[in-house]
Amino acid sequence: MKKALKYILLILLISLLFLIRAFDSNLFYDPLINYFQNDYLYSSMPEVNIWILVINLLFRYTLNSLITLGIIYVTFQKKRYVKFAGFFLMLAFVILLVTFVFLLKGEFKQGYLLPFYIRRFLIHPLFLLILFPAFYYMKINKINRF
Repeated sequence: MKKALKYILLILLISLLFLIRAFDSNLFYDPLINYFQNDYLYSSMPEVNIWILVINLLFRYTLNSLITLGIIYVTFQKKRYVKFAGFFLMLAFVILLVTFVFLLKGEFKQGYLLPFYIRRFLIHPLFLLILFPAFYYMKINKINRF
């Protein structure tokens, strides 16, 4: 792939991540946004339709994950990196979502920090910040693990 095309695709994919973040309140159902922005330690939990929230989390996570996989493929051009990242993202989603729903049903009685950060990993492409440096390290050191 030519460098110019590679840079254009990377800019486009990163711009898509910014657009998802910019229009998140219009695109996705998430009553916890206002809850965590305000004084959540002293206010009560808002009414949350768990099924609609889970579907919206799935949709948002899928969009972020597809863009993340696109960024990894365009940057490294190795299908095995994309396969590993895809498996990692699916496994992380299942674990995080089950934990988050369990905590949500308990109305965060064990504390607010764990659900706050789990929700962050579900709605933002933070795994890109973890996987990208790992793949870059593997590339510069010519490590072929998977």
